[in-house]
Amino acid sequence: MGTETVRAQATDEVTERRREQRGWYFYDWACSVYSTSVLTVFLGPYLTAVAKHAADADGFVHPLGIPVRAGSFFAYAVSASVILSIFVMPMAGAAADRTGRKKPLLALCAYLGAAATTGMFFLDGDRYLLGGLLLIVANASVAVSMVLYNSYLPQIAPPEERDAVSSRGWAFGYAAGSLMLVVNLVLYSAHDSFGVSESTAVRICLASAGIWWGAFTLVPLKRLRDRPTAAAGQAPGHGWRQLAATVRDMRGKPLTLAFLLAYLVYNDGIQTVISQASVYGSEELGLSQSTLIVAVLLVQVLAVGGALGMGRLARTYGAKRTILGSLVAWTVTLGAGYFLPAGEPVWFFVLAAGIGLVLGGSQALSRSLFSHLVPSGKEAEYFSAYEMSDRGMSWLGPLLFGLTYQLTGSYRDAIISLVAFFVIGFVLLARVPVRQAVHDAGNPVPDRI
Repeated sequence: MGTETVRAQATDEVTERRREQRGWYFYDWACSVYSTSVLTVFLGPYLTAVAKHAADADGFVHPLGIPVRAGSFFAYAVSASVILSIFVMPMAGAAADRTGRKKPLLALCAYLGAAATTGMFFLDGDRYLLGGLLLIVANASVAVSMVLYNSYLPQIAPPEERDAVSSRGWAFGYAAGSLMLVVNLVLYSAHDSFGVSESTAVRICLASAGIWWGAFTLVPLKRLRDRPTAAAGQAPGHGWRQLAATVRDMRGKPLTLAFLLAYLVYNDGIQTVISQASVYGSEELGLSQSTLIVAVLLVQVLAVGGALGMGRLARTYGAKRTILGSLVAWTVTLGAGYFLPAGEPVWFFVLAAGIGLVLGGSQALSRSLFSHLVPSGKEAEYFSAYEMSDRGMSWLGPLLFGLTYQLTGSYRDAIISLVAFFVIGFVLLARVPVRQAVHDAGNPVPDRI
């Protein structure tokens, strides 16, 4: 009878874990449409067009009295959003660990970001400042929410499941992005049939991403559960003090810091490609908005298979080797992107296919690999530092992209400058002995990592 009870309890635990994992996947499903439809496809070209409409005779806008080339405004706004998020993320991580209440904080960030995204419906005429403000709020909100979301991974998946669970989460996100992009493409391409202007169609697409984000966030909020931590019940400290304490703790785990440094570098390149690819396609290659939507849809569809496929590769070759292979692919793809001929969509589609095959997998496996380097009970604290590496330093790529364009007037020069992030990131990651890093964090070392 005792054995049957133990088996029943084990079965119940597995069932509850699977239920919670499925709920966790749905936050990727909810918020990824923002990254896809808003940040990657519509907002860059649209906000650039709005800024150009508001520009002076020399092509400059003047936010806060600062002369900014209209073509660089979107990239600078992305950088500003990331700088803001680095002030907020440590506070969110500290509050989550010290109160043991992640869900209320996740809800706050998700709905603030969803509201800002929905508000983009009102971005018309020359309201480039409104667009920049809403972008900053939404982008910072999604960054902070990901601190909380990612910190659930070590709690809902044992070590042997994390590569697969993380990869499925990314696959859910890309599947949602694909579905929403199909709807966006129909609306945008046939906007006359729906009786709306092209500008109105874009604004509806932007706002719909916010509504989707808010609606599907209800699923993880219902299924995920908060767990008490060792620090629960203590008064939350100042976020920066907590971050400083986390960094001091990490100094005793230098290999975890070494991984974060490598991730910081190569992920900066990934995030910049995500946010600036549509601007490169529209401004440098002269491609239509419909072409860009189809290209990003192709990325989303292939990224679903790419994330799951790279998750399977990690079972055979380990997460580290699989990520290193993806960085080689990123370097080759961006190098080819420099030579793309203008006005020929088919080659842009080839580039999109290359990006899609490595995009989801490189991010999913990085997340799961880091989860092995997190000491038990410090998930939100360490994932706050991870998200700082994920987004907190991702202002450098957009800034370099914007400065390169401002100095040279060429988006080709801007896109090729990003290769450095992947080459340097490869070298840094290759030097990290991840098995020793997992051991030093006090975690069991998987057979393949």
